Parts: sequence; structure tokens; C-alpha cells
Amino acid sequence: MMKFALVSLATVASAANAEYFNEVKVMSGHKKRKHVVSPLPHTYLLQEDIPENWNWDNVDGKSYLTKHLNQHIPHYCGSCWAHGAISALADRIKIARQGQGHDINLSIQWVLNCGAETAGSCHGGYHTGVYELIQQYGYIPFDTCQPYLACSAESQEGFCPQIDTQCNKVNTCRTCSGFSDSGGNCVELDYFPNATVAEYGEIEYSFLESWESVAQKIRSEIYARGPVACTINADPLRDYEGGILDDDEASTSTNHIVSIVGFGKDDETGKDYWIIRNSWGEYWGEMGFARVAAGKNMLGMEANVAWATPGTYTVENVPCSEDGTVCGGEAQTHSGKTVRTFVGEEYIDPSVKFLAKKVAATNAKLAARTQS
Repeated sequence: MMKFALVSLATVASAANAEYFNEVKVMSGHKKRKHVVSPLPHTYLLQEDIPENWNWDNVDGKSYLTKHLNQHIPHYCGSCWAHGAISALADRIKIARQGQGHDINLSIQWVLNCGAETAGSCHGGYHTGVYELIQQYGYIPFDTCQPYLACSAESQEGFCPQIDTQCNKVNTCRTCSGFSDSGGNCVELDYFPNATVAEYGEIEYSFLESWESVAQKIRSEIYARGPVACTINADPLRDYEGGILDDDEASTSTNHIVSIVGFGKDDETGKDYWIIRNSWGEYWGEMGFARVAAGKNMLGMEANVAWATPGTYTVENVPCSEDGTVCGGEAQTHSGKTVRTFVGEEYIDPSVKFLAKKVAATNAKLAARTQS
């Protein structure tokens, strides 16, 4: 019988020695918690299809992960939910591209600018809220459009009160033409590289299932389609210095969100573990990663695991002049009407190829039997 796991949505979570601000918060505007069309990996992958050890940071010596992030600079912002969700989505784009070309990194600041009602703010949010937000708008810009400032409208940290984080065109994608005392100014761009979300949801399970059964569903999802985002109790992570974190006394009430990028089994102990990527910088943990015991809902991290698949992503831009006045050879009108379109690639769900192989193998077996 599964032990019930609490996802804490209070403002502050109690820690043993201090209070850690609870960054897990489902916003009132987050109405659609899932959009699922394709078969889920655990419905077509058998246990023997999944290796004991898998790490998207090292697949035959190659990393399929996008860059590490730090939510806490240039000042504190409780945006772990956006970092975990967006990192996992960007990783899946890189995986779909087979690691070719430069990384596509997506704008977390745009999520903070435009996601207050649906996704969250510097005072907390939720991973699937990010994916619903992207579907609502129909895009998320690349991060060169809107770099991370660690600010949302309500934040009073650092320079946040002095800057504009409204959700508008200039805070979606902008460029600045020069120093203001020389006549330069910042303008919005009508055309900008972006990505979309096709499907999203959370790993679903029955409370009659064992946590190991849930863990197997999570492994299937990670192995077939890429990293996922999960809620987690951050308190034991604060002073983590390495090794497999396994503390049965630790609370399963969660206050933080990270991405899970792989899994494994320890050679010496035989202990199963998750490989998580945090958003606290590479000075933390094992170069920004941590290993946490798997199959027992350690730190509550197996109870609310979210995934998303990309829809399309820009691979060839509409070129704009440095000052942003001309794009694709035409003057920008900022009328909101899109005339030119980007060249993009469309994501193909792995289930398509996997099921096609399965059908082909079945047909081959039937043909062999018929001939014999």
C-alpha cells in the first residue's frame, strides 16, 4: 500500500533549522492540468526495454542537456518551478534534434513576465502551469529575446521595483539600438525564434500502486522522451555535498521543483537512484546535480512528476536588423499581424517510431510462421 504524499501549497514550509520558502504553488488560473494525445511510454515500453542506468547528460559520452541555470541570481527569486519545467522542455528539444546544432534555450523571464495568473511568479508556481501558459500563448521565445532577470511584478528584491516586467510585446522579445544619450532606444520584435508545447501532463497512478511501480512509469517517460520536472522537499538538499540521498525520516511534503535527467543503480549497494538537476548553480551538489534514492517517494519527488513534449521549434529565423526596425526586408509595423513565418522543425513523438517497429516485428513473426 502506498504511503500518502503531501504536496504542500502553504506559503512557508518548516525546515529543521530554518524556514525554506515554499516555491510550489498552483495558481488560480491554472485550469488545464494536462493535454494528452499520444500513447504514454509506460503503456508500450516493457521493463526489459529500459536499462538499469540512463543519464541524458552522458549518452555514449555525449550530453543532451541544455545549460545549467541559477534561479538565485542576480538576486533571490523563487522560480524553481519555471527552471525545472523549462529546462526539461529545452532538453527534449535537444534530444529531438539528436544534439545537432547549438542549444535552444527558452526564456524563463518571459514566463515570469506573462505567467502570474497561470504559471507563477518569484513567490512560487507549478510546472504544468508553465506548459499550459505556453499552449495559451502559442509560443515561448528563446532566451536571447528576454534574458533572466529574477524578477516578477510583485518582487521587491534587488532592482525588481525599478524595472518593467509587464506582459507586453517589448517584454516578450526586444532589442536595443544603442546608448540612450546617443538616441538609442529599445523596441519589440514582431518576429522572434520560439518553441511550442504539443502535449503535457503528470505521471498518473493509483494510491494502490507501490512507489516502485510509479518509479517504473517515471523511468519509462525519461528513457523514451527525456527529462521531467518534479516537486521535491528541498530542506535536505540545502547542505547536500554528494552521494545518494536516502533518509527515510525526511518529509515528503514538497516546497521546490527540479528536473530529473536520469536514473541508475549503485554498483556497491544495489540502491536505485534518480539523477536530479537543480537550479542553484554548479557550485552546489555534484556540479549542480544530485542523486536521490528511487522507488520509495524519497523527499516526495515521485508524487508529482510533470512532462511535456515540444510542438515545433524555430531552426531558421526571419532576420532582423540590429536596431529591430526591419525584419525579413520589411519595416516592422507592430500591428500584431504576422505576415512571415519561421522555418521550424516539428517534434515527432517517440511512440510513433517505437510502435511502428513493434508492428513490423509482429508482422515479420507472422510471416515467418506462415512460411513454415
